[in-house]
Amino acid sequence: MVYSLGDKVITKKNHPCGGNVWTIVRTGADVKLRCDKCGRVVLFSMPDFLKAIKKSKG
Repeated sequence: MVYSLGDKVITKKNHPCGGNVWTIVRTGADVKLRCDKCGRVVLFSMPDFLKAIKKSKG
């Protein structure tokens, strides 16, 4: 599946704030995600991102 900027994804594990819905902020070799609940930004390598997501939302 191809992911692009602004897509919402649901992760397998919850963030410490309790949220599991993230917005894709940057794509490429790395993927930058922003938590929709608290606004924290995290950076994943593409293989780690593909393992971490459960499904695409919307």
